[in-house]
Amino acid sequence: MKRPAFLNLRRLEGRIVALFLALLVLVQLTSWLITYANIRRSTEVAVEAELKTGQRMLAHLLAQGALQQVAVLRQLENNHGIRSVLAEASGMAPTEFAETLFSALDSKNNHLVDASVIAYVAADFHLVTATRPQAEAFAALLPALIQAKEDEDAGNNAAGRSSLALVGGRAYQLVFVPVKAAGLGGWLLMAVDLQAEPLRELQTLSGLSSAFLLRQGQQAWAPLGSVLDQKAAATVAGQVQVGEPAFALQLGEEEMRGLYVPLLRSGEQQLSVLLLRSFDQAFESYRTLRQTQGSLTVLGILVFALGSVLTARRISRPIKTLADSAERLGAGDYDTPVAQDGNADEVGDLARAFEAMRHGIQERDASLNELAFKDQLTGLPNRAGFVQQLELWLSGHAEQPCAVLTLGLDRFKHVNDVQGHEFGDLLLHKVARRLQELLPSTEDSLARLSGDEFAVLLSDADETSALALADAIHRDFERPLRLKDQTVDLSAGIGMALSPPHGRDAKQLLSRASLAMFEAKKRQSGSVLYSASLDAGSQESLSLLSELRHAVEAGELRLFLQPKVDLQSGRIISAEALVRWQHPQRGLVPPMLFIPFAEQTGFIRTLTRWVIEASAAAWAQAHAQGLALRISVNLSTRDLLDQDLPAKIQTLLDAHGARSDALCLEITESAIMDDPQRALHTLEQLHARGFKLSIDDFGTGYSSLAYLKRLPVHELKIDKSFVMAMETDLGDAKIVRSTVELAHNLGLSVVAEGVETAKAWRLLSALGCDEGQGYFIAKPMPHEQFIAWLQAWRAPDLSDSDADTMLDQLG
Repeated sequence: MKRPAFLNLRRLEGRIVALFLALLVLVQLTSWLITYANIRRSTEVAVEAELKTGQRMLAHLLAQGALQQVAVLRQLENNHGIRSVLAEASGMAPTEFAETLFSALDSKNNHLVDASVIAYVAADFHLVTATRPQAEAFAALLPALIQAKEDEDAGNNAAGRSSLALVGGRAYQLVFVPVKAAGLGGWLLMAVDLQAEPLRELQTLSGLSSAFLLRQGQQAWAPLGSVLDQKAAATVAGQVQVGEPAFALQLGEEEMRGLYVPLLRSGEQQLSVLLLRSFDQAFESYRTLRQTQGSLTVLGILVFALGSVLTARRISRPIKTLADSAERLGAGDYDTPVAQDGNADEVGDLARAFEAMRHGIQERDASLNELAFKDQLTGLPNRAGFVQQLELWLSGHAEQPCAVLTLGLDRFKHVNDVQGHEFGDLLLHKVARRLQELLPSTEDSLARLSGDEFAVLLSDADETSALALADAIHRDFERPLRLKDQTVDLSAGIGMALSPPHGRDAKQLLSRASLAMFEAKKRQSGSVLYSASLDAGSQESLSLLSELRHAVEAGELRLFLQPKVDLQSGRIISAEALVRWQHPQRGLVPPMLFIPFAEQTGFIRTLTRWVIEASAAAWAQAHAQGLALRISVNLSTRDLLDQDLPAKIQTLLDAHGARSDALCLEITESAIMDDPQRALHTLEQLHARGFKLSIDDFGTGYSSLAYLKRLPVHELKIDKSFVMAMETDLGDAKIVRSTVELAHNLGLSVVAEGVETAKAWRLLSALGCDEGQGYFIAKPMPHEQFIAWLQAWRAPDLSDSDADTMLDQLG
């Protein structure tokens, strides 16, 4: 199941949502941690305050108890019966003395007699009598207590006094009052054992737990009295931190805070009280606040998540729409408008820019299509347009016959040279009109293939119809043509190919008709119908193939290099590899005399291998001398159909230590169209290995933008026929400019062939062309001479070349 876009971190929408939520969670987490820390700190402060308050409350409770004990002693001291007893108390048994005191006290204070030690001490501080035998130890403390109290209270001993004392490992609260009866004197003393009673009162009033602790020397603290059970009291006693007024301790699973309060130090003995408050319970009181904050945090995240999803969709949807539009443009759909939402934001600007780009590409595509498929001089379809028409007709009329006629004018080059290009153009225009008038049907079509070559598609025609039209053309050409007071005699060679007898493929039919036309010109017979004997199966062809094989084995082939120059900097950056045949009898054979034959017979693969290996060796030689050079090698149709070609090329390069960037592989458009799928597969393999790929003779073959954009190529080479004519023909100059713009828009570099003059160089440079090659730079030369020539190369001075007029006309 496909995840929503806002959950996919690879999508813009998902990254926006994730970023927003991450920031919110970070802020909320930070806020929660700060709040948690503040609550905990506040709890610490509150607990510490409670413990301090408990300390004061305990002191108050002890003072209150002392006052109550003093009041009891006052009651006894003022009782006449007790005074009489005190006068006779010497030697009185403790039991008797206790019973006497019990009878003299109010019933509400009788419990003090049971819970304490009461003694009568004479003025000389010897014990007269007491309620319990151990009272002598308390009597012994009395002089020091009285002295301390007098020092503290500046000698006022009329009131009762109280203090704490440690006796026999127990803690007591001592109170004493003077006996003022005449003839008696001395002191009444009460010692109350400090148990848990004041601590329980403290717990009732403040909720604090507490314990009295006693320590002998450096021994552990031991509880004397506590509101805790014995085990718990022992546990907290072991965690007392004397140096800290308030400290943390653990009681089971509960976190506590304790306040250590020293009460008394007597020799090696120390008495203190430990006040306890549950930190967990105090912190729990803030639960509602924490829950509220948590709920608000979760709610905020949910609301923020919803808002971020909506915001992300608002941003990503227009971008997704633009991406779809870009894909359509990439696929060649220039008719569907780019969706625009009318917003004035950056996305809206981008949408409008896309729409403007679509209009521009649509207009340029239409213009380029017209240039690519239409002859600018005659207004007829060119070679590509004719092939397209022929393919459409063949695909739509599978069962119907047709005929293809190709016509080549005789002596046209001579007329062009003598009378000039303007006269030649006018002649071609008149010939086109006369041929158009001879077509027997409106479904028939006429095209101009090249300079003096025309082609005719006769629909629903057989051999008789084709011969009849050829005869009509010859008879019409018997009438001289008069131009500019000049009379021109017309003649032509006509070749014919029939479908289906000679094939159902447009390219094959045109090729066979052209082959028949060349034979007609050779024989001077006027018209020739294609036959299999015209193909490469003749004895002459077999002889030539044998000689070619011998040329490779005997080392008769020579590598020539023609340099390519960077038209902007004037620097030589690459060269095209050309093969020449040094025949023992014929001398240096030009490639046009054996390359087409090698392509027909399949021997071109052997030649290609030889050229690549020779180019790799030449590159290695240049590289060894520190020269950066890329060598361009042409690949044929049969080369592209070889699926093992990439591996074979790599093996040849490895043998000479050359890299894949040492070569640029040039492919003609027609070579690709023989088997587009296999050719494309081979090109993709070459591209993957790092080879630079170039489309050779662009504009003369089967140019198609929809197909061109699928090819993994890096470079376009403009055919020299356009470059050489652009200095005088504005239409050809426009074709060159449009081709350069098209290539650059597709991310391709452009090389122009046929740079024959300084003016052509300047025009191409001004039009943005990247590289150029031609006789103005250098003719092809043996590779042995190339390095020395390259080292001596200096770019020519182009300042005198007159290209401004043509540039002004181009706008």
